[in-house]
Amino acid sequence: MYFLTIRVSTPGIDAIAREGVRFEKGYAGAPICTVSRAALLTGRYPWRFGLEFTPTPGAMAKVAGELFGTERALRPLILNKDSAAKAVPFDDQGMPPSEQTLAELLKPRGYHTMHIGKWHLGQSTAMRPNNQGFDESLNMEGLLYLDQNDPGVVNAKQDFDKVSKFFWDNGRASVSFNGGKQFKLPKYMTDYYTDEALKAIRSNKNRPFLLYLAHWGPHTPLQASRQDYDDLANIPDHSRRVYSAMVRAVDRSVSRLLKTLQEEGLDDNTIVIFASDNGAPAYIGLPEVNQPYRGWKLTMFEGGLRVPYVAKWPGRIPAGSRYAAPISSIDVLPTLIAAGGAALPKDRVIDGVNLLPFIAGAKTEIQPPRALFWRDGPYRAVQEQGWKLIVSERPKKNWLFDLNRDPIEQTNLAERDLQKLAHLQKLLLSHHADMPSPLWPSFLELPVEIDKTTNQKQLPDDEYTYWNN
Repeated sequence: MYFLTIRVSTPGIDAIAREGVRFEKGYAGAPICTVSRAALLTGRYPWRFGLEFTPTPGAMAKVAGELFGTERALRPLILNKDSAAKAVPFDDQGMPPSEQTLAELLKPRGYHTMHIGKWHLGQSTAMRPNNQGFDESLNMEGLLYLDQNDPGVVNAKQDFDKVSKFFWDNGRASVSFNGGKQFKLPKYMTDYYTDEALKAIRSNKNRPFLLYLAHWGPHTPLQASRQDYDDLANIPDHSRRVYSAMVRAVDRSVSRLLKTLQEEGLDDNTIVIFASDNGAPAYIGLPEVNQPYRGWKLTMFEGGLRVPYVAKWPGRIPAGSRYAAPISSIDVLPTLIAAGGAALPKDRVIDGVNLLPFIAGAKTEIQPPRALFWRDGPYRAVQEQGWKLIVSERPKKNWLFDLNRDPIEQTNLAERDLQKLAHLQKLLLSHHADMPSPLWPSFLELPVEIDKTTNQKQLPDDEYTYWNN
C-alpha cells in the first residue's frame, strides 16, 4: 500500500516545544472529544461521575442506522433502539454541575475565566460554561466553519464519510456569547476564535486570567479558508489539501497568540499548553494522519489516544525540555491549579498529578510510576510502565503490547505473556469495580477497522473493534 504523506509546517506549535517542554508520551483522556475534555477540565476520569459516552443529538440518533447502513456487512453497525428511546435529552447529556472545573477552582484566586470555542459538555443552562466557572463564554453552536456557499471557504465532501454527512445536512456556522442569542460567524471559524482570543488577552492583561481556547479545527466537516487552501497548491489531493489547510489555520492561531503575549508583556508570566482531545478519525479517508501509530479516533490504540502535548512557562520550564513519562489530560488541572496557587478539592478523587515538580527548572523529583486508564462501555484499556492492555467485548479479544519495545503496537503478546496479562486485567478490574453506571445509555456500537480508513475495502481478516456510544 502506498501512502502519500504531506507534512504541514507548524511553526507556532513547534515554538511552544522549543521554548518549553515536549511531552513525548502525551495521551488524551479518551479517544473521543467529550470524555477527553471532561477529563481535562476536572482532573478526573469522567466515568467517575458517569460521563462515559459522547452526547449525540436526537436527530443523529434517529438516523444513525440510515447513515451507516448495512453496506459494511462484514461488521455491521449495531443499533439499540430501546436505549435510544430511553436516552437522556441531548441538552442534558454532559458534565454534571456538581463537578468542579479548572475555572471554578481558579476563580477564588482572582482569575478571570474565559472560554472560546467548542464545549460539548452539556447544552442545558446548568451545564453550560457560564455555570461551570467561566465568566465569559463565546460558545460554538453550529458545526460548520463557515456557510458552505461562502466564497471564503473550500469544502471537501466525501460520500463515504457518513459522520460528516450529518454535519453537512444539519450544520450551521454560528456562535453565542454568554448564553445569548446565536449569531452567524463573521469569518472562518478558526480565525474568528483567534481574533476574539487576542481581544480577550489584551482586555485582561492587567489581571490574572484563564483562557480556554477550544478550537474546532481540524475536526470534520472538512472546510478550509480559501486563503489557506490556495497557499497549499503543492498538495494535489483535494481532501488532503483541505485538511492540511485546516491544520495550518490552527497553527497560525497559536503563532498569533504567542506573539500577542509577547507584545503585551505577558509572555514570562503565562503558562501556555497545547494539546488535542483525540487522534484523527478513519472516516476522513487519509491513511497517514496518525502514522506511525495504529488505530484512529474511537479506538484505544495509540492512534486514537496519542496526541501532541507541549507547554511553555519561561523562567520556570527549561526551554527545549523533553519529558518521557506518560501524561494525560487529567494532569492539566492539578498542574495549573498548583501554578495558580489554588487548592484542589478534598471531597473527591483527583486522578491527575501536578507535573510542575517534574518539569520546572528546580525539579528535584521523578514522577512515580502509575497506571493510566481509558473506558468506553466494555471497551477498556490500561497502561502501566510501558505495558498496555486493551480489552473488548466485540470482538471478545485482548491486545497486550510492550510499548517500550513495540510503540506502534504490531505484536500482540496476550497469548504469550500470561503473567503480564493477568496483572493488567487485575488493575482494570480494581479500577472499574466501584464506578457508577453511565448517566445515559449507549445506543449504538460502531465498527472501526484498526488499520484501514473508512473508504478502504473490508476483509474478513482485518482487525477491528467496536466503539460504544
